[in-house]
Amino acid sequence: MGLMVLALTLVLTREETASSGSSDVVRKESHPDLLRQKRGIHRQTLYMYEGRVDTSPYVIGWIRSFQKVKRYHLEGEGANSIFTVDDEGRLFVNKTLNQKEKSRYLLKALMYDGDNTLVDSILLDVWVCSSGSVPVFPTTYSGSIKERSRIGTEVVAVTATDADNPEQPQGKLRYSLRPEGELSAFEINSYTGVVTSRSDSLDRETRSQCVLVVQAQDLDGYPAGHTATTSVTITIIDINDNIASFTRRTYDEFQVPEDQKLNETIGTLTLEDRDEIQNKDPVFTITPPFDNMFQVKLSPVKDGDLMLRQVLDYETRSSYSFTVHVWENNLETPADNADSAITSAQVNIKVIDVDEPPMFTRPIYKFSVMEETMVTNIGAVSARDPDKASKSIRYSIEDKDCPIGVDPITGQLFTLRKLDRKLEATHIFQVRAQEEPGGLESFFKVNILVQDINANAPELVWDEVFVCENDMAGTVIGRLNATDTDDQIPFFSFSLVQPSTTFSITTNNSDNTADIRLKRSLFSLDDPTDYMLEVRVEDGGRPPMSSVVQVPIKKRNIRHLFYLSLSARSLRLHTPVQPVCK
Repeated sequence: MGLMVLALTLVLTREETASSGSSDVVRKESHPDLLRQKRGIHRQTLYMYEGRVDTSPYVIGWIRSFQKVKRYHLEGEGANSIFTVDDEGRLFVNKTLNQKEKSRYLLKALMYDGDNTLVDSILLDVWVCSSGSVPVFPTTYSGSIKERSRIGTEVVAVTATDADNPEQPQGKLRYSLRPEGELSAFEINSYTGVVTSRSDSLDRETRSQCVLVVQAQDLDGYPAGHTATTSVTITIIDINDNIASFTRRTYDEFQVPEDQKLNETIGTLTLEDRDEIQNKDPVFTITPPFDNMFQVKLSPVKDGDLMLRQVLDYETRSSYSFTVHVWENNLETPADNADSAITSAQVNIKVIDVDEPPMFTRPIYKFSVMEETMVTNIGAVSARDPDKASKSIRYSIEDKDCPIGVDPITGQLFTLRKLDRKLEATHIFQVRAQEEPGGLESFFKVNILVQDINANAPELVWDEVFVCENDMAGTVIGRLNATDTDDQIPFFSFSLVQPSTTFSITTNNSDNTADIRLKRSLFSLDDPTDYMLEVRVEDGGRPPMSSVVQVPIKKRNIRHLFYLSLSARSLRLHTPVQPVCK
């Protein structure tokens, strides 16, 4: 039964015996022969309850020896009548005893070997106790422990109660594990009731739960004591102690259409991992260079979902073969299956040809057309059959109101009528490309920008231009501007219709203006001639438009208008003007 039988073993001397108080009196009066002991004889104390009635003898303890014993013999009061011993050393009580009549029996057990030679002896001190209360467990217990925990890891503590005085044998409880429950993996402290592990090889994958039967026994744990039992359910908690293993070495059943979408599962690499799903942590890698084409992501059940990173093209490549590796992240202990796991697998993929619609050379086509003109060659659209069949393509425009037509064979675009930018500046429509005859089709957008025609000539604008008699050569005496009512952005250029020895015109490209400069100095106010410049301005449009305007230039030498002239000239030219006409 695995119970503790030896409550206390002492080596007695004569001096110890002489100082044992009242117990010594009992021995002197009733058992004088037993008191004459030699040094080194062992003593064993046992307890039993009075008043126990059984139909057969019951065991109150075991006689233990380190020698090889074949036969036991009892001496002392009640020997071989009240008390008997069998060849296995079990001590029996054969009748009901009364504690008030006699509370203590002293016996001597002699032990013989197979040759009937005395090899050992022990004193047996048997105490008869008044009948006490029965221990009680308040509840059943449960606990948990991680698999692979160290020996001695505490699991749970059980506690029984007994109404008897805990200082007396009747109230002293001892705990033990009954053989009806698990014995190999756990043990219990007989004094505290704390259950601990006695193995560091607990494996949830082999056994996920153990049930212990705990016994509490009074009389300090002696066999004659009252007992109570309770169950303790221990759950083995899973940890990550297995590495993921492929269920096969080759996965060759994957047939993937070339139009398979990216980041969608094309197949599953099944794994075997005996850990619970929350403790599975597999990581996948693909041998380069195919890690750029494929990837493996965890499925909800921690298998590997194979997906595409790039689009497949049957016409470019019709099959792939590569190696996938799996390893376990956050492994808590050396893996149980390290020697048997399959951590690399060959994956073979066959690309399935799919009849694909025509593909255009550009995602969108943009052209420009001059308004109010008929154009036969705006530009061409182009599509091709990506399949090996390479079927011919026929083009069409489905919008009946579209002002643009398309050549069904060449894809050349042309105008069906003149376009007016003021009515519609941009035309957007779809061109259909269809495989011949009557096959798959695709649509794409064409954007036609209507360009403004240059229909209006620019107009010249200037402020008053005058020259003073002391102006020097190179002096800017005026600035010309121009305006244009067309939508096109003008790039004005200015020039003299007839060359002049007195004046020149310089076009300012930065702001579309022109400066009038003197080519000589020392004008005379006595000369009555006024100057007239014939200026041409051109807008740079398509087609270019121009106009010619006569710009008058006057002479002045009016002293009181000096500051007025200076201010006006500064505002007009936006540049510092030297003092003139003083």
